[in-house]
Amino acid sequence: MASPPSTSSTPSSLPFGQILAYGAPSLASVAIAIVMGIHLPIFYSDTVLVPLGAIALVKAVVRASDALTDLPIGWLSDRTRTRWGRRRPWIAVGAPFAAVSFWALFSPPADLEGLAAISWLAITYALFYIGHTAYIIPHYGLGAELTNDHHERTRIFGWREAFVIVGTLIAALAPAVLEEILGSTRAAFAGFATAAAILLVVLYWNLVRVVPERSDYLMRPTNPLVPGIRRCLRNPVFRLVLIAHTVHAITAGIPPIMTPYFLKYVVQPGDFSFWFAAFLAAYFGTAFLTLPLWIRLARIRGKRFAWIASIVPGILALFALFFMGPGDVIPAALIFGLAGTGFGPAIFITQSILADVIDYDELHTGHRREAQYTAFWSFLQKFTVIPSASIPLAILASAGFVPNVPQSETVQLVIRSIYSIAPAVIALITILIAWRYPLTQAVHEAIREGVTHHENGLPASDPLTGRVIPPPGDAEHEETGWFLDHFSQRELGWLAARGPLPVQASALASALGSIFVCSLGSVMALKSLGGVEQAPGVGAVLWIVAAGFGLSAAVYHGIRLIASRRLPSEGGSAERIRRHVQAVRHTWHEE
Repeated sequence: MASPPSTSSTPSSLPFGQILAYGAPSLASVAIAIVMGIHLPIFYSDTVLVPLGAIALVKAVVRASDALTDLPIGWLSDRTRTRWGRRRPWIAVGAPFAAVSFWALFSPPADLEGLAAISWLAITYALFYIGHTAYIIPHYGLGAELTNDHHERTRIFGWREAFVIVGTLIAALAPAVLEEILGSTRAAFAGFATAAAILLVVLYWNLVRVVPERSDYLMRPTNPLVPGIRRCLRNPVFRLVLIAHTVHAITAGIPPIMTPYFLKYVVQPGDFSFWFAAFLAAYFGTAFLTLPLWIRLARIRGKRFAWIASIVPGILALFALFFMGPGDVIPAALIFGLAGTGFGPAIFITQSILADVIDYDELHTGHRREAQYTAFWSFLQKFTVIPSASIPLAILASAGFVPNVPQSETVQLVIRSIYSIAPAVIALITILIAWRYPLTQAVHEAIREGVTHHENGLPASDPLTGRVIPPPGDAEHEETGWFLDHFSQRELGWLAARGPLPVQASALASALGSIFVCSLGSVMALKSLGGVEQAPGVGAVLWIVAAGFGLSAAVYHGIRLIASRRLPSEGGSAERIRRHVQAVRHTWHEE
């Protein structure tokens, strides 16, 4: 394949072929993700005969480990320099790696059993997520940098979301259809895995062939990992959007886990398989049909308005579903359709918003770090979702749930409450946070104008604070400034007043504390697990998450500890450190 030319500028309206080539891979990617989330457990428990406890343990550990790779992959993608660009080499390699792993995961040898079956699941599952992270983080990062136009970004992510919805619907229905045609569960999933794997590679390689990267971004300076994370979190608009996104993810694992239980044991349709497919069709069908309306609304009323408005149908539907009972099949299906109208924009609008937030970072830092931002975004979401995908089942079990029999009124109430009330309350909190989002179209245009001023060596004004921002590198030496951002403002105060020893001690204490949290989480998780026949309880899942966070923090503070040893030679004078602290506080209005 010949490399498509890179471009140093971008039109306000991208060629439609490039938009389709960018969005189309999401059809295969999300179809694979849905099958992994919904069908994997029952396939391995009922067909491959892996104990349910082992499946749950593998899922929790691999997904926690998967979250740890997001930040390094994002950082490496931002630093990659090839004639293909920063993103496309990762996509070109990661997609086939994930595709082969996915095919192997759903095509296990028929004679596998016991420890061998568990090992096959663990290895292929872990390998898949390595490849998945390698292509999905650069894919998201590429979308944020295709254009600087405020509304064109909504159009790009909107079309990608259309492919997401179609892929989700295909994945929800295809396994059952293939099983009916091919006659066995193994053949159905092997066939689906083969088709999805081929489609994933073809669509992502077509993206690599058709969608160019911007050469001006390729030549931008890179940044160290830890200072890059610190500067991401220093961005107040990113913190706001990140909090809203993370809060919304608290209950994101509930719908795929609880929908079958809600339909089967609360609504109780006569033909569960048929109505399950019908409900999914109602949900994703309305999501697809209303997508153009949301794109238009975001253009007319702004992204914040569309973001908040897209959450409202889900809240109304969730509260309505709480009052559904046996036989309420048609009303429940209509409510599912209402809920589906808010599915697409809640995802693509936040992606478009994140791209604008990254522009605000560029105004302050002079760096383009799309993949690092999207990696941090994905990192927190993954850890947040893990408990919501496990805790509801533990609550059901403690309430007296017994499979394949009519449930008591208490159990039905628990199912309705988990499925509707909890996500609705979280959605309301998300709206309260999102209401403060400040980057209107006018503000974003001012940010882009400021970036242009900096490129021409002129100072610019922050449209949110009114403060004057000198061109990056004018007020302080860039390399030293990025190095100092390995450390907090308080640590830099100690450095200026008392030298490097207090900072080194702080970094060491933080690294040791993180190792302790990781070790404690690992030990407590093992103690809480029980045998492989028993699904891990709430405590075990939370300890696994704590261990993952501890490991992430240990790596983070370990890098800071290594950097602290270079302070005597690279930290600069006390006056230089004070100027850096003052510049940070002035720039981000942190006095």
